[in-house]
Amino acid sequence: MIFGLRRSSPPVIRPLRPDKAEACARLHAKGFAHPWSAQEVAALIASASTLAAAALDPANGRLRGFVLSRLAADEAEILTIAVEAASRGKGVGRALLGEALRQASNAGAKAMFLEVGKDNAPALALYERLGFVKVGERAGYYRRNDGTRAAAVIMRKALG
Repeated sequence: MIFGLRRSSPPVIRPLRPDKAEACARLHAKGFAHPWSAQEVAALIASASTLAAAALDPANGRLRGFVLSRLAADEAEILTIAVEAASRGKGVGRALLGEALRQASNAGAKAMFLEVGKDNAPALALYERLGFVKVGERAGYYRRNDGTRAAAVIMRKALG
């Protein structure tokens, strides 16, 4: 305990299964302007080209975050990574990203790509700490709830 507060336990990383699609869709809706439906998430999880992992609370098994990646030939791409608000900044995103990188490498990928909002400083910092480098930018890629558009940074990490 620090200053009378309990530290959260690290998440348990497990394969993401279709029975978590509803929970994933709810979590995705809280973090993205244009969220995916449970059916879209379930279809991605079921796809042979998708790599997927869940971060579960070790005490109660509740979904704290998830990551979906797609494998194509010798490259992989993070499709989405979502972490519940209460778990942000506590290593959940880092654990999920680490698992996605491990899965992609084990599947034969030589590089991982992702796109992230240019204004998403916490995510950019995490990706840079894990060795991703900027390789491009897409102007107006993300549509915000208020109708504005935001640029996306394209990042890449070589895999061993």
